[in-house]
Amino acid sequence: MRYDPKMVQPMREELTTLGFQELLSPEDVDTVLQSEGTVMVVVNSVCGCAAGKARPGIRLAVQHDCVPDKLATVFAGMEIEATNQARTYFAGYPPSSPQIGLLRDGKLVFLLERHDIEGREANDIAEKLVEAFDEYCTKVA
Repeated sequence: MRYDPKMVQPMREELTTLGFQELLSPEDVDTVLQSEGTVMVVVNSVCGCAAGKARPGIRLAVQHDCVPDKLATVFAGMEIEATNQARTYFAGYPPSSPQIGLLRDGKLVFLLERHDIEGREANDIAEKLVEAFDEYCTKVA
């Protein structure tokens, strides 16, 4: 299902204003997710848990001292091919929206799935992400 681009734009901007790069094609996904260092990739969504928990939690987490080298996002229901390609990096996990993955040198090292997000508050999501940043990231903001 594709959504109305005008409806989705504010949801995109919640991440792009934080410095997230939108990955609009499978080639964009491979270029960014296979790069050296750490990349956080968010499978963004129109659902309530993305709006009320995931994106606010991400906003808090990226204010931490230690952050991923790159921030990237795909939007489920909009760039379907790019989203499907991003999910190939989450091997062993079923597709969900939202999803927040952390890759290091192209390999998945941490993943929050929808079921990890919907039962938590934004502060809890941020705390989990910060723990992953501290473990896997080296870039100091």
